[in-house]
Formats: sequence, C-alpha cells, structure tokens
Amino acid sequence: MKRSLSKMLAVFIAVMLLTSVLTACGDGDKKVDEQTPSTSENVEQEDKSNDEDDQESKQEESSAESGQTPRNETLYFSGQQWGAVNDFNPLSSNSNNAMMIAQNDAARTLVWETLFMYNQLDGKLYPLLAKEYKQEDKVFTVKMNADAKWSDGTPLTAKDVKFTFEVHRDMKTGQASMWDYIESVEAPDDETVVITAKSENYNPLKILEVLPKMYILPEHQMTKLIEKNDKDPDKVKTDKNEDFIGSGPYKLYFTDETKIVLIRDDNYWGQAESMWGKLPAPKYIAHNVFSDNNAGSVAFQQGEVDVSQQFMPEIWKMWEEQDLPVSTYIDEPPYYECVALPTAIINVTKPGLDNVAVRKAIAMATDYDKIAKTAMSGYTPLMSEVPPSLMNPTDVEQGLINKEELKELQWKGNQIDEAKALLDEANIKDTDGDGYRELDGKKLSFKVECPAGWTDWNAALEMVAAAGKEIGIEITTYFPEATVWTEDLQTGNFDIIMNTYAGASISNPWTRCYQTLYSDGGKNKDADRVYYNYSRYSNKRADEIIDAIPTVTDEGKLKELYTELNKIYLTDVPCFALMYRPGTFHTVNESVWTGFPEKDDGTNIPPTDCTDGYGIAALYNLKNVK
Repeated sequence: MKRSLSKMLAVFIAVMLLTSVLTACGDGDKKVDEQTPSTSENVEQEDKSNDEDDQESKQEESSAESGQTPRNETLYFSGQQWGAVNDFNPLSSNSNNAMMIAQNDAARTLVWETLFMYNQLDGKLYPLLAKEYKQEDKVFTVKMNADAKWSDGTPLTAKDVKFTFEVHRDMKTGQASMWDYIESVEAPDDETVVITAKSENYNPLKILEVLPKMYILPEHQMTKLIEKNDKDPDKVKTDKNEDFIGSGPYKLYFTDETKIVLIRDDNYWGQAESMWGKLPAPKYIAHNVFSDNNAGSVAFQQGEVDVSQQFMPEIWKMWEEQDLPVSTYIDEPPYYECVALPTAIINVTKPGLDNVAVRKAIAMATDYDKIAKTAMSGYTPLMSEVPPSLMNPTDVEQGLINKEELKELQWKGNQIDEAKALLDEANIKDTDGDGYRELDGKKLSFKVECPAGWTDWNAALEMVAAAGKEIGIEITTYFPEATVWTEDLQTGNFDIIMNTYAGASISNPWTRCYQTLYSDGGKNKDADRVYYNYSRYSNKRADEIIDAIPTVTDEGKLKELYTELNKIYLTDVPCFALMYRPGTFHTVNESVWTGFPEKDDGTNIPPTDCTDGYGIAALYNLKNVK
C-alpha cells in the first residue's frame, strides 16, 4: 500500500481508541446483564427494539428519496457512468447503464449475473450461477448451483438459462450472433443446461465466451415484458424494464441525473456456503455523474471516490507529492494490468499503404517508449520489455508463442535509420527533393485518425506523424467526432486509424487474432461495412490457422499455430499496436475502505474495479476504516 505513514498512524490510533471504548462499554454491559431481566423488562426492550427498527426503516426510506447514504457504508465509483441512466434492460440495444449492464469480456455482475466469472489473471472461469461445465465433442453440459435465486425469492434454474439464450435470438439482440455457433440449448431438468454446438460452424471458443458475458434473465418477469410489448423486438429492446428482477448481490436504491445508487440485497443467495458464504462488505454502491475526467479526479483526490476507472496522468504523484492514501494494483510502472492493444490500423487497400515496406517502415520508426512515457504516463510496458505481437503482455498469452522464433521479425521502435534503409531498398525514395518519398510517382502522404478529445490516443498519433516525417513520409493527424471516426472505421474511409481489438477474455487471444486478420471482416451483407479486420487484409494461410485454433486442444500444437500466425502479422504488418493499455484503470483511495486487490497479494483477484467478472470477489474482502 502507498498510504503515508502519518495517515496509517492516524487510522491506527483511531481504531485503537474506538476499540478501547467498545471494550469498556462491553464490560459494563456484561456486569449489568448478569441477571436475566423480568418479563416486563423483556417486553419493554422488545418494544424499544421494534421502535428502533421502525425508525431505521423510515430513515432508509427517506434516504432512498434523496439518494443519501452513510459514507462508511458506501463504496463510491468514478469513470463508468457518464450520464443519467436511460434504462434497466439487459436486452437493450442502447443502454448506458454502466453500473448494472456493462457486458465486457468480464461482465459487471452487481445486479444481473452470469453462469461463470472470467479472471484475466489466469485466463480461467470461476463458478457463479453455474457450478461447472463439461465439454464432450460438440456438447457442453452446464450444472447449475441449486442455491441460486432471483431477488424475489424465486429459484433460478436451467429453464431461465434456456429462456435467456432463446430470447436473445428471438429479439434479435446484439448477442444473437452466438446462434451462428449454437444448434440448440436444452434444460432437461432444473439443474442441467445442455448446449449443442453446430457441426458446420464448429467453434467451441465462441460458446465458451458466452458463459462469462451473458446475463441470465428471469423468465417469469421478462416474459411479461415481452408480452406487454406484443413480442415486437424493437419495442422489447427499448422498454426501460423498470420493474426488473436480478439475481446479484445488489439492487437499485436510487437514480436521477446526478447519480445512481445500488443497495445490498441482504437476502442475496450468494451468502450460501456453496458460493461466497457471506455478503459483500459495502451496503451501498454509488456512482456520481461527473461532468468530465477532471471533476472525477478532483473528487477522487478528496476521498469522495473510492474506486476510479478513469485515466489520471502521473498517478504516482498522488502518494509521492500529495501524501494521499491512493493505491494502484501494481506498486511501480506500469501500475495497472495491461491487457488491451490500442492499434494503428492501416488500410492496406490504399495506394502506398498497399506496400509492405511502407507499412513496416512506419511501425519501425514510431517511438513507442515516448508514447509510453508521455501519452500513457508510463501506464504501459515498454516494447523492449514486451516486443510487438498479437498477444497482450499477460503471462497467459505470452506463453502461447515461441518468442525466440519471432525475434528477427519484431521491431523495437524509433529505428529511423533501419526504416530509411528498408524504404531505400524497396526503391521508395525522395526523387524531387521536397523531403518526402514517392512511390509510383506519387508522394507518400497519409492521415492518421482517432476521435477528438481522446487525449492519450491523440498524443500517440502525433508521434506516429512525427515518425513519418523522420523517414520521409508525410503523415498528418485528423481528430474528428467519435461518430465520424466510427463511420470511417467501418466503411474504410481512412488511411491509418486507431482502434482497439478484443482485450482479455476466455476466448482470447483467438478473438483478437480473428478480429485483426480474418479475411471476411464481419462484412455486412447489405452494406459495404466491416466490423473487424478494419485493415481489409487478406491472407489464406492466416484464415486457415484462425479456423483451426478453436478446435485444437494440444498445447504444443496451439503454440505452433499462434507462433506462425504472429509471423504472418509481423511480416505483413496490416497494423501495429502503439501501446499496451490497462483493461481498467483500477485506482483506489483508501480513506474509507481498505483490502483492495494488489499484485502478488495471494488472492488471485483481478484489478477489474471490484465489479467485473471474478473481480467482484474484492467486495468480500473490503474493510471499513471509518
């Protein structure tokens, strides 16, 4: 922990004083209560207890109307909810409910829950609503936890799971694509789910990735919502679902345009011995809606926020210079667990960029160390520590490649002379003396693009542009609104554009490789759009490897395939990662709560803000210091 000695001492003294007071009170009470009180005294005490309960209930009702909660019982967040909540519908096509419905590779499981929880530290699935699964050929058999219940006390069974799979298909939601790989989902009894994969499109990884991402929904409640909306998918997906029922440890307490507050469900099924065996420590989970990153950062520094998922530059200054009780998952650079690869994606169909020497020269010349130290405030491993590949820096993914075989193909960055030599060798030279090289008689001139206001990305692309100038390639930056960037990305209206493919999940690194290199690019059959492989790159052997990986179980063979795929990537350079980015900026202020996960603390709890996937286990370890 990076708490200052003075603050730690102050907390220790306060706790000791409180302990001594409680001990004194306990001794006195023991002496007074040595004799059993009379019946009338019992009745009097019972009435008093009932009055206190009524008063506490009224106080809670009053607090619920204003959203006010006791600070020492509330865990405050920032960096997730950026506006008033617009719905409570997990089927929604445009929900912004970040505290309840965020379905990342490790879903946020505070209100709705998944069958399993993903842990990015070891790449494994941990039981939640389900106890275990077994795969035999194309059949996945999932065994449910018989203790699981909905917040209204109704048992949560395999029939709810079958309903959930089918409702996504029938309502044509964003998760309906899982049925491209699934033949059927059956519930032969309340505790068993049988998922059968399609034979003609067999991909077990696409089934596995659903298990920790898809929220299981209550059939008895959602059926009513569907019938109310005449089974119309568009109406169902835009219904606010205000009378929702969840299965998680929290439920809605208050929400308006300024904040959202969840309250612990003290009847939560997860306190059964088959699951957590107790309730999470915070009674309330709260997120104020901040106007921008700066407002959230100020609140965090003042101790008004406990857990922050937002970029704050030079975080170490908060404990080194400001003496604040602030902590990150790792005590030293890069401070966070980096699992994502923000990438410069090259449109290989554009003249000039269709030449591999040009693409590789830009990748070689870019100064990654400078990006790491300035644009990312050191929140990324250096390329010298984790050389470029399709894999993220985690031990799980790095262990899937033969690093020695890739060495000769990997670039180090800021290799200006080597990049110039590569271009010269390809006969791409400055023939008119204007400082820029020509190819096929045309000056090499390109734009690099990402959304305006994404400051770390903007800074990174400025460095790509600077690298281009160093080697005789004109590169200018272009920072449009995010909507324009998305349109350009999907339609191919760009030269070089920045985006991030899949980070960490049970199906990675395969999903990232698939999104980066697979030829069809998820093309929309009705429009000239792609939804991955934005480079428009095509390589038959890469496709064959990507098709083969999901069915390979031999670890040695898997390593061979991933190594070969990375050789193709490093040779053809359809894109290149600019940094390794934290999946979440798990930063905590320990003024009110302690016990947050830290690297090598023995808990194996990932730094996913105490809310996502197996990261929610952190809520059960927190301790209050006020």
